Amino acid sequence: MYRLVLILVLLAAETALANPDRWRAEWPGTDFSRTTISDWGEIQSGGPPKDGIPAISEPTFLHASDETRLGGREPVITVEIDGAEPRTYPIRYLIWHEVVNDSIGGIPVAVTYCPLCNSGLTFDRRTAAGTLSFGVSGKLRHSDMVMFDRETESWWQQAIGTAIVGRLTGTELNALPSWMESWDDFRTRHPDGLVMAEPAYNRDYGRNPYRGYDRSARPFLYSGENPPHSVNPLARVVRVGDSAWTLERLRREGEITETGVTLSWHGGQASALDKARIARGRDVGSVRVRDASGRDVSHDVMFAFAFHAFWPDGNWMLAR
Repeated sequence: MYRLVLILVLLAAETALANPDRWRAEWPGTDFSRTTISDWGEIQSGGPPKDGIPAISEPTFLHASDETRLGGREPVITVEIDGAEPRTYPIRYLIWHEVVNDSIGGIPVAVTYCPLCNSGLTFDRRTAAGTLSFGVSGKLRHSDMVMFDRETESWWQQAIGTAIVGRLTGTELNALPSWMESWDDFRTRHPDGLVMAEPAYNRDYGRNPYRGYDRSARPFLYSGENPPHSVNPLARVVRVGDSAWTLERLRREGEITETGVTLSWHGGQASALDKARIARGRDVGSVRVRDASGRDVSHDVMFAFAFHAFWPDGNWMLAR
C-alpha cells in the first residue's frame, strides 16, 4: 500500500510540473521548442533514467545450431532481409534492453521491444538527417517507450516510429517486416540462421521482470481511455497500419484475409509477460502477415490499449 501511495504522489507531482523545464539539465541537446506534444503531462518517467535501460549496439551472434540457452517456446523477433542471413533476437534479451542497433545486409536497423505495450518493431535507422543510433530515454507516453537518437537527442515514440520532441520532430522511420515467433519456429526453418548471443551485462536473462503483467486489469502508468467494443485493455491485437484484429479472433479462425492482407496464427510461442520464467509463459501463438503476393508485411502484435491510444480513430476488425 505504501509503495502504491508513493507512486501516486510522484505521478501527481509530475503532472503538476507538466512542462519540459525539469528535463533540460538531463537533456541539454534536446530542442524542446520543437514538438508534436500538446500535453506534456502525457510523458512520464518509467523509473530508469536516460540509458538506465542500456540499448545494445554491435550485437554478436551464434548459429542457431550452437544456441543452447533458449527454451523452444521462447519468443524471438525475426528479421529476414533478401541477400542476408536470417537472424533473430530473443525477447529474453530485449525485455532488459528494449533496443538493439544492428546492421543486416547493409541496412542499419533498430530492433525494438516495449514490454508495457508488447510492441515489437524493427526500423530502418536511415533518415534524411543521416543514420541514427537509438537509446532508451526512460520516459513513457501512453505506457509506450520513448526512444532517443544519440545524434540529435530527439525523442521518438516507439509504437509509431516517429520523432515527437526535438530537432527531428515529425520524422518517420521506415518499419521493416519482422515478426515474433517461437525459437523452435526459427531454428526449424533456419537451422543455420543467426541468433543474437547473450549480452555481457549482469542480468538474469530468461527471467520475466513483468511477471503477470499481461493478466493485469490495467496497464502500468496508463491513464488514457480503454479500447472500444469492450476489448480488454491488455488483450493482444495484430496491428497492420491503422487496423487491428484481436488475437482472440485470429486464434479462433486460424487465418483471416481482409483489406488486402492475410493474417495467420499457429500455437507454440510463450508469452514473455506471464510467468516468472519467460519459457514457461502460457501459449499465445505466433502471427504472420502477408500481402496478396505472399510477401511479409510490417505489423505489430501489441496490447489493445496502446493501439487505441495511438490510433484513436483506427479500424477494429471485429468478427462479423
